[in-house]
Amino acid sequence: MIKIENNKKVWITSDTHYGHKNICRGVTDWRMPDGSIPIDQTRPFSTIREMNETIIKNINDTVGQDDVLIHLGDWSFGGFENIREFRNRVICKNIHLILGNHDHHIERNREGIKGFFQSVSFYNELSYMNETMVLMHYPITSWNGLRKGRIHIHGHCHLPPNNKISGGRRIDCGLDGHPEFRPYDLHREVIIPMMKIPIGSELGSSDHHTDTMKNIVG
Repeated sequence: MIKIENNKKVWITSDTHYGHKNICRGVTDWRMPDGSIPIDQTRPFSTIREMNETIIKNINDTVGQDDVLIHLGDWSFGGFENIREFRNRVICKNIHLILGNHDHHIERNREGIKGFFQSVSFYNELSYMNETMVLMHYPITSWNGLRKGRIHIHGHCHLPPNNKISGGRRIDCGLDGHPEFRPYDLHREVIIPMMKIPIGSELGSSDHHTDTMKNIVG
């Protein structure tokens, strides 16, 4: 479990895709069946450089060097060196990484790259502001502590702002879903609004973690 003191400022993001050519609209090779560029699946930048510089600026303008940044995976693209380059350009000293499906170099710890992060894991739980949150790159349908009201935070889906919350207290905190294209303030933009959402499960009444039976464990 990642435990962070309440006096620390914590931010969370996912799917930065630093250096990813095809997610950049101006240079993408992705095409819809009719030959058009997929607008909803690409970012509105003309070049990879423009996209990368915006990612760096928005992170560094938001996250202080002594703050904590939780990154939920798909750190970078474009080769191994982009992992190091991106990490060196982010001023925050305290980054915890949850591995995504494109983080294979980090997973294998090539050239000791895991040492660039405070922690690296496939799944973790975060204790902060008297709340425990479940962290994973992928969305989970039912998670530890669901019936206790715990929040599940994920990435992977690149959901737009109007569709990032679903299945009860589950939220996609990917970079593309923030209206300002930056990391989320974990306390102000995630914990406070999510705790107002009713506890629920996409499995409905079939998920016994959401029912009213007593003496349920797990």
